[in-house]
Amino acid sequence: MNLIEVKGPIISNDDAWIYEWLDWEHTCPKSINKKLKDFNGQDVTVEINSPGGSVFAGSEIYTALKSYQGNVTVKIVGLAASAASVIAMAGNKVIMSPTAQMMIHNSSIWAEGDKNYMNHTADFLKGIDESISSAYKLKSGLTAEELLELMDNETWMTAKTALELGLVDEIMFESEIPEIV
Repeated sequence: MNLIEVKGPIISNDDAWIYEWLDWEHTCPKSINKKLKDFNGQDVTVEINSPGGSVFAGSEIYTALKSYQGNVTVKIVGLAASAASVIAMAGNKVIMSPTAQMMIHNSSIWAEGDKNYMNHTADFLKGIDESISSAYKLKSGLTAEELLELMDNETWMTAKTALELGLVDEIMFESEIPEIV
């Protein structure tokens, strides 16, 4: 199986060396792009257990997976939060463990400055939220307004809720449940 692991924080390529030096788990676009190139169009499975991180690194990974020529199956095995939930939307098929969680929310940033800078920053964040919601919309078919409301509320989802909203296609192990007669 061609496996890509999205584990730990989603970080920029420029920060990866720090995590590697400290031997900390992380995911950056460069490592994902290298694996996709090595897999050369063969089917891949992406396992996700990540709290998220950089929205721009997450967007690059989402785009690389979505553009990949082979079939992409995403398995959410623990947590797909924030930028990691965006990455999960790239799967042709998204499967979630019954013990996993997904979380979607508005983008955030540390900022300081005068009122003009703060207004500019608010507009910038609003644009990012709209961009992020488009990945959820493509997967789920929900409207942008519905998704932006879920993001406004920092929505945590069980596998069942994510399935009901169309953000995942299947819950792992459901076919293994014994039938009681």
